[in-house]
Amino acid sequence: MPDNEGSRAAGAFFGRRQGKPLRPRQASAMDEVLPALSLDLDRPAPATLADLFDVPVDAVRLEIGFGGGEHLLHETERFPRTGSIGVEPFVGGMAKFIVAASEAGRKNVRLHDDDATRLLDWLPEAGLSGIDLFYPDPWPKKRHWKRRFVNDDNLDRFARVMRPGARFRFASDIGHYVDWTLLHIRRHPEFEWIAASADDWRRPYEGWPGTRYEAKAKREGRMPAYLTFVRR
Repeated sequence: MPDNEGSRAAGAFFGRRQGKPLRPRQASAMDEVLPALSLDLDRPAPATLADLFDVPVDAVRLEIGFGGGEHLLHETERFPRTGSIGVEPFVGGMAKFIVAASEAGRKNVRLHDDDATRLLDWLPEAGLSGIDLFYPDPWPKKRHWKRRFVNDDNLDRFARVMRPGARFRFASDIGHYVDWTLLHIRRHPEFEWIAASADDWRRPYEGWPGTRYEAKAKREGRMPAYLTFVRR
């Protein structure tokens, strides 16, 4: 993601929210579909997250910063009995996803189009079976590292809302951010890195559909790392 500090919301972990103008179909979906799928954080969160969905679900997962939604859409199809909550503040990505989700008739998804920390603070304790954070903005300049989503406070948030045994998955093509994440995880008492060999972080996740961003990174010679951590 580009570094657009001047256009981001104060204190947020993301950059710009608006890019190219939306196509008419996307704009219509934002007006008509997004309100029905958006979570209302001004109301108390349900004690049971399954109650957020219009179809029966056995577990609920969260994907933070889903980009164009390739993975999120793929997961909602693979696991119809799992509820997915997707967070994406970038308008173009959200619009692309809701058009695709609407056309596919997805019912097991809810959305949040602002800062993920507010959502994390809203969610009940131990309600999530997993959290995915794929290719987050690396904020490459050292003075901006405080904007990286992986930090001690956010790992505390993750630990509060994840069930014991739940998995936090992190993918990035930026080696320094991968190292940063491992350092933060290793000093956090509630998470454990479960890799036993190099193949465990070099190999994509089971059923991984790939993303356009990932394909671009590989073309440019940046190889991703796929990390998995378990909530103790």
